[in-house]
Amino acid sequence: MDRTQDIMALVFLLLLKLPKCDMASGKVLEETYLKWVQYKEDCVKMIENEPLPQADLFCNRTFDRYACWPDAPADSLVNISCPFYLPWYDKVSQGVVRRRCGSKGLWERQDNGQVWRDMSQCEEEKEVTSQELWFKQLMVSFRMLYTVGYSLSLFTLVTALIILLSLRKLHCTRNYIHANLFLSLMLRAVSVIIKDTMLERHWGKEIMKQTDVSEMLSHQAAIGCRVAQVVMQYCVLANHYWFFGEAIYLYSVLIASVFIDHNKYLPYICLGWGTPLLFVVPWVVMKQLKENKECWAVNENMNYWWIIRFPILFVSLINFLIFMKILKVVLSKLRASNQSGYPDYKLRLAKATLTLIPLFGVHEIIFIFATDEQTTGVLRYIKVFFTLFLNSFQGFLVAVLYCYANKEVRTELKRKLRSWRIEAESVCCGQ
Repeated sequence: MDRTQDIMALVFLLLLKLPKCDMASGKVLEETYLKWVQYKEDCVKMIENEPLPQADLFCNRTFDRYACWPDAPADSLVNISCPFYLPWYDKVSQGVVRRRCGSKGLWERQDNGQVWRDMSQCEEEKEVTSQELWFKQLMVSFRMLYTVGYSLSLFTLVTALIILLSLRKLHCTRNYIHANLFLSLMLRAVSVIIKDTMLERHWGKEIMKQTDVSEMLSHQAAIGCRVAQVVMQYCVLANHYWFFGEAIYLYSVLIASVFIDHNKYLPYICLGWGTPLLFVVPWVVMKQLKENKECWAVNENMNYWWIIRFPILFVSLINFLIFMKILKVVLSKLRASNQSGYPDYKLRLAKATLTLIPLFGVHEIIFIFATDEQTTGVLRYIKVFFTLFLNSFQGFLVAVLYCYANKEVRTELKRKLRSWRIEAESVCCGQ
């Protein structure tokens, strides 16, 4: 019996019989495969050890990759209990799968040549309620939403980063921090898209193209998916800590009344790219030792997930407090500028940057007490939508506010374009 065909038959069965989701759950698929292997081994033992019947005509014992069939007398209907490896076995444990043994001692076949088998009693009931359909459509809509958001953010961020790096007059500590923030958002968008692709390839329709499904179900085969998951978590943390860097810089400009020079750029690098490692590495270690399953996308023990969640919530809270402090200073400076009639450079800087402060961390603050374990029903849907929308379109908003709508950047870009046009005209006229 061909081993690859056996496994492919099981996978095909599961993908057909799990109608309530687009992709068969990795955990269900793995557990079912292990049970199926045990079922097959028991059947092989029966085939090898059971004595032959005394009758002259009988249908031979066999394993058809779905059920285990004993010898059957000619011209009889054989009933076998539904296989115990089925994920929904508890619902169909009283059911049977049937075959018919013909009068000549051969299993009856259909017109297409395949052996006839009735497994209707072993199929999962396809009771799809309107609520389930609504939930499925909602999840599909959410995924489309954040895929569009991340794609738009990625495009605008790449363009904005090129602009910042190509215009030398924009090279300063403030814009270096902006550039790193752009990069962190770009990496986050790329990592989310790659992670989704890896998850779909690992547990989705690509499963039917695998030559050895048992190897695909192993932990070793999931390493690419896990790497994508780790990179995504690192990028999310880096994103939050570069927003923290933006808040610190703005705070130092407005509160400390000292501009940060180029020599003090290194601490921001350590904060933005180094700090996330302090949390991602322990999380990876705990996942490897305690929850080394599938793509590490499911958190069975939420205590391990807090290794990632706590620093995000903590830095979001600090950012919010800094925002409130800066807002107080800006309001006082606005009053002073109105009285003097001469707006301060720091005030213009604050106006250009302050609009971003509410964008990062605020949604974490709103739901800081509404954890994943506690939110259910409508509140959970609201949280998921709010979080996915802000996270995915955040890069687009950052690029617009820091680059495209920034007066300094637009002025320098116009000057550069005008310079290029003059050079082009001079070259043309010179020829």
